[in-house]
Amino acid sequence: MTSNLPLAGIKVVDFSRVLAGPHCGKTLLDLGADVVKLEPPGGDLSRRAFPNDGSVSGYYAQQNAGKRNLSVDLTVPGAREIALRLCDEADVIVENFRPGALAAFGLDYESVSARNPRVVYASISGYGQHGPERSRMAYAPTVQAETGLTATTAAHFGHDGLRSDSLSHADVYSGLHAAIAILACLTQRERTGRGQYVDVAMAAVMMSINERVHVELADDDLGEERPILGAVDGPDLIGPGGERFVSPMSLVGSMSFPFYLAAMRRGDLADDPRFLTPELRLQNMDALKQIIQDWILTFSDMATLDAQMDEAKVATGQVRTVREFAESDWSSAWGAVRTVSASSGTKYRIPGRPWHFADSAELIEDQFVPRQGENNTEILTELGFSREDIAEMARTGAIVASEAAATAEGPGES
Repeated sequence: MTSNLPLAGIKVVDFSRVLAGPHCGKTLLDLGADVVKLEPPGGDLSRRAFPNDGSVSGYYAQQNAGKRNLSVDLTVPGAREIALRLCDEADVIVENFRPGALAAFGLDYESVSARNPRVVYASISGYGQHGPERSRMAYAPTVQAETGLTATTAAHFGHDGLRSDSLSHADVYSGLHAAIAILACLTQRERTGRGQYVDVAMAAVMMSINERVHVELADDDLGEERPILGAVDGPDLIGPGGERFVSPMSLVGSMSFPFYLAAMRRGDLADDPRFLTPELRLQNMDALKQIIQDWILTFSDMATLDAQMDEAKVATGQVRTVREFAESDWSSAWGAVRTVSASSGTKYRIPGRPWHFADSAELIEDQFVPRQGENNTEILTELGFSREDIAEMARTGAIVASEAAATAEGPGES
């Protein structure tokens, strides 16, 4: 099916694995790009995550559904030429190996751009391509710990343990920032005719998305907000029907505290000696939260409460599981969840696109999660390799495929 999404016609070569790079590639795919994932013989590590049907995992499916798959062993003679020919036709290349890893195969930016000067080449790593820490291993939890997110989150939400969040923010945010930079470079290419190299450091990304950096780095005499870093931001409250909900607005901060008073029609609390300053509100937090909780329980239902909170510009959010949210009316109306199919027949429910385009038809065709090497013949034929060439590549091990994928493509064509 021909796509009319914004990146239709853009070809992406995705060398990456696990999460940061694959999420970048998936974002470009959902914008309409044709993404070919190059996978080594051992496969992407995320294929072995749980749940798993034996050929693909849900984790792998969420980041790679819809990509075409070419499995190449770059250590085998002739395989490098396959990768180079693919890169010759690419608009974008994405990789997230340690700095210098692809240079060993002549697939670094300098080598590729010498042949294809229009290519936009993005590298995602823990600490960037240059500097004293460029060669360090980096995973989301380690980068989050080193850049302050773990400590800030633990302190802010009152957790005793350092592992206060199970999500890989550093990977996902880095993938998104890489996609943003790639889109900017594609726009620039329209003016200059040349591509560009993008160096994304996960550590720098985590600093850029942390809205509390200015507080952490402020001198102690720069304002009253400084002492409240360890405070719970918004209260965790119980609604009239037993609903658990939160508000992201701080009860401590001078900017948001008046909104709660307006919602409760309790302007008198502004003069209460327990709540005159952020420091005092922090010291008397239990009493303040109890006042709010008692007020909440005067309402007959959550809808009436939410309407009054909304009128005073206090945002609230009911605590739901992912499944509960996925089955909500809003999720259904937006298309926040979609189903993709693995070649084995297993179906996975994954996030839908986070955007809608007014001028692009919503052609959300069924996306498939390929087995390793499932599209070898298709992709190599597009690159101009003959049937005999492909058979020889399979014989030498330059290309590989899972047994099921090889059978699907035909004897001697994996």
